[in-house]
Amino acid sequence: MAVSIVMPALEMAQETGKIISWLKKEGDSIAKGEALAEIETDKVVLEIESPADGVLAGVKASAGDVVPVGQTIAWIVAPGEQPPVEAASAAPAARTMSATPSPAKVVERSVVAQGVVEQSRVSPKARRMAQELGVDLSKVTGTGPGGTISGEDVQRAAESQKAPQSAEPAALSSIARLMAERTTQSWTTAPHFFLVREIDASGLIAAREKHGKAVTHTDLLVALIARTLVKHPKMNASWTGAAIHLNPHVNISIAIAVKDGVVGAVIPNADTATLADISAKRQDLAERARAGRLHPPDVTGGTFTISNLGMFGVDAFSAIITPPQAAVLAVGRIADRVVPVDGQPAIRPILTMTLSSDHRVVDGAQAAAFLKDVAEALTLAQLQ
Repeated sequence: MAVSIVMPALEMAQETGKIISWLKKEGDSIAKGEALAEIETDKVVLEIESPADGVLAGVKASAGDVVPVGQTIAWIVAPGEQPPVEAASAAPAARTMSATPSPAKVVERSVVAQGVVEQSRVSPKARRMAQELGVDLSKVTGTGPGGTISGEDVQRAAESQKAPQSAEPAALSSIARLMAERTTQSWTTAPHFFLVREIDASGLIAAREKHGKAVTHTDLLVALIARTLVKHPKMNASWTGAAIHLNPHVNISIAIAVKDGVVGAVIPNADTATLADISAKRQDLAERARAGRLHPPDVTGGTFTISNLGMFGVDAFSAIITPPQAAVLAVGRIADRVVPVDGQPAIRPILTMTLSSDHRVVDGAQAAAFLKDVAEALTLAQLQ
């Protein structure tokens, strides 16, 4: 029985994905779980895997094509089996941003130019973005299926309005574009508040020396903070838009710098994982993130984010929350400072942490109690 391969959606706001390359060609035999293609979504460049054993057939999109999420891009069939023919007519054809518009699209776009924008020709995301950015939809050319105006179309229109007519527009990658959109959405909708705490990092340094160079400060932070989150479920919660959802698992998202942006790679069930497992998982995610080899489960399901810029010499900073998460912990570098110890000046390695929290989910006292327990856990840094 034929199994369809569809363009995946990593989040509700995502509308399209771009085929970067096919790792298999039509007619190749493939095993379930084997990498099929590289795609670029609004969130990250990743690989999609085969959902079944069989033969790759009915490939509908080529490298460079931009395809709506949920659309079938190929089929996995049994040897000798043909892909379903009705799928070709039922699903809208894959599109490219540079494709020449059909006569039908030319007519539709001319209607838009005259100021008549059909409700069905504008995606919900595009309509929301147009209101936020002050874009007149009647002046936007839709490049989506059937001439639909997408969020990308609105973003380009907004940028062209702001840019000087003589200047060349700067192209944004999907990741950079999403970062701009998501951070703006988070900053303007989530009521952030910030708590800062300095701790003596002597215990953290000793713990890293004990476990060896394979374990990083970030690994220790993930393990200790994940265990602390178990005692503070609201800090591990999500805002649904109307209510607070208490997540049943502690999935730590680590901010990893990649080309043109930052990716939140997720370590699932970090509260029960061993330090060795966390270290191995973090290293694997970092390597694959920078190589563009992440899979959808690697970047979804995060419940709390840690952003560590200490390795760049940053003393302290405030981070923007990743929706729908309730908080993010920003970690600066460990630096020797003169501090009072038993009434006398002493030099100690000090680490500064800044907790950004969503006031719709937690209040100041709850966030302060969590940060206090995090500071105590990092000071002791007792892990197996």
